[in-house]
Amino acid sequence: MTRKPKLLIVEDEAAIRDGLVDVFVYHGFDVESRGDGAAGLDEARTGRYDLVLLDVMLPGMNGFDVCDAIRAEDRDQPIIMLTAKGSDEEIIHGLTLGADDYVAKPFSIQQLVLRVKAVLRRSEAGRLDGHTITLVSGVVVDTGNLSGRAGETELAFTRREIDILRYLAANAGRAVSREELLNKVWGYARNLGLETRTVDIHVAKLRRKIEANPKEPANLITVRRAGYRLLLAGA
Repeated sequence: MTRKPKLLIVEDEAAIRDGLVDVFVYHGFDVESRGDGAAGLDEARTGRYDLVLLDVMLPGMNGFDVCDAIRAEDRDQPIIMLTAKGSDEEIIHGLTLGADDYVAKPFSIQQLVLRVKAVLRRSEAGRLDGHTITLVSGVVVDTGNLSGRAGETELAFTRREIDILRYLAANAGRAVSREELLNKVWGYARNLGLETRTVDIHVAKLRRKIEANPKEPANLITVRRAGYRLLLAGA
């Protein structure tokens, strides 16, 4: 029998929490839920979940702190945050802390389910045998261990960051658009029509790790009106 994907929902509003539990159970998930940040973090730390759906506004310990604590221990755990609609500050902060993506409230239940399923598919596909990527500046990335080195500086990456680097490296001869990255790295269908800053913020995070000067990138460059291109050593 196929194993059901395990989902942890951390949401303090009981009506929303219970509604999400019912929806995801209906869609074939094995679901647990918690109503505050500390309890959600304790449950996430068990390592039993394929994805954590995490609200920002939680009593006691907010979603940002929970996300940060999870990432400090597990760089491979898929996390989607639920944020206030149009709150750029929340979106940027959550993604900077290591969330894979965000969904703004009020949200479409159908789109939320599609995005959770997509992130799970891509996360599973990303857990392949690792290899080394060497960038034009000499930065070396070990995709299997989610780590790297820039000179004497050790680097640590999340699974999503590694997936971005892997895809860009595999397509190093051309610029890759934001839409293509959402489709190939996050697994989102092109017809979802998402308005999201996810890709740009993840690229900014990567540049802070792999570039000597993130404002003048040498490895991960922007190609105007086309997207992003990764420059590899010897290419």
